[in-house]
Amino acid sequence: MTLELAPRARFDVVELRSQLPNEYRDALGSFPQCLYWSAHTTAGFLDRSLAARLGPSRVPTYVDALRSVFPEGAGYAHDRLERRQDLDAAQRAVEPRNADSHLAFIAGGLCSCVTHPNRSGEAVCFVELDGMNDGRPRKRQVRVIGFRRETVVAQTRIDVPLSRHPIESVNLKDPRFGIYDRLRDFVARAGIGRGRLHVALDAGERHAALTVNEFETLLMKHDLRAVLRDPLRFMAAQYRSALANPRAVPGKALGYAKYDLVRVFNSGLDTLGLQDSIVEKVLARTLAAPAARFFRIRRSVHLLVAERDGRPDLIEGTYQSPILIQWQRSPLPVRALHVTLTRLD
Repeated sequence: MTLELAPRARFDVVELRSQLPNEYRDALGSFPQCLYWSAHTTAGFLDRSLAARLGPSRVPTYVDALRSVFPEGAGYAHDRLERRQDLDAAQRAVEPRNADSHLAFIAGGLCSCVTHPNRSGEAVCFVELDGMNDGRPRKRQVRVIGFRRETVVAQTRIDVPLSRHPIESVNLKDPRFGIYDRLRDFVARAGIGRGRLHVALDAGERHAALTVNEFETLLMKHDLRAVLRDPLRFMAAQYRSALANPRAVPGKALGYAKYDLVRVFNSGLDTLGLQDSIVEKVLARTLAAPAARFFRIRRSVHLLVAERDGRPDLIEGTYQSPILIQWQRSPLPVRALHVTLTRLD
């Protein structure tokens, strides 16, 4: 079933189950599980374990923290539309400047595909990070699939080649590597009607992560790279006095970030169980080893599988790509991915 949403603001949190029409709820009522899929790269779902730890009332506080770390209009390369070779003149006129939303999606560990038990009281948080464009709400689309059980159908391993650069992002849909074609063939051979593909880094892989997002060159090669080197860079860029002495930015950034995050968390600090000293320690560790503490960035992603033109295929939104990110060089010239295909019945 497909559900269309109209965001109420640029940043919004929607409890999705409450938005389902009665006929959808009735049709899904006999299924103990539901899969939820978002077609977007700036709006998606919190991992169920994180959402459960936060609780629905605290999810907005989590989103506010991401907004503080990635302020809107903080000089992102992705937002310099005149440099975007992927856009023509007509597209530049309407393209949103939303690098902050993409980075918050990645750093916050948002997912395009999640499953939840289909029961009352089970909150499904749809997080909107870029819901308005030029004052008008954007159209958002979510697919919901009810199922009774999930069965493993097939497994494989894929090696992703990497350059010798320590900080790198690899588009798994890049035709030069043939990885996405291998994934699609793997799905097609299994011949299932509906399912999901779990793509995970090998347990031995370190200093790397996976996400599903837009692989735009300036976003991935400039903005994301800057965040991997210093997660608080764009937050610090909001303070011109800090930039006056670049060598002092890391130390000053800690002070500014501590102040800002404490202010952001102020309304929910007690319920989150955080204290000023804990926030300070976390930020200090982040600056000392930035990529290793890179927020909630994930080691695996799920991709939706469904029939398209009469055959099983991977289903993705217009700009969605699975992306491998690393912030330290691997001892080997490749990183290993374990791929598991499951069928939904």
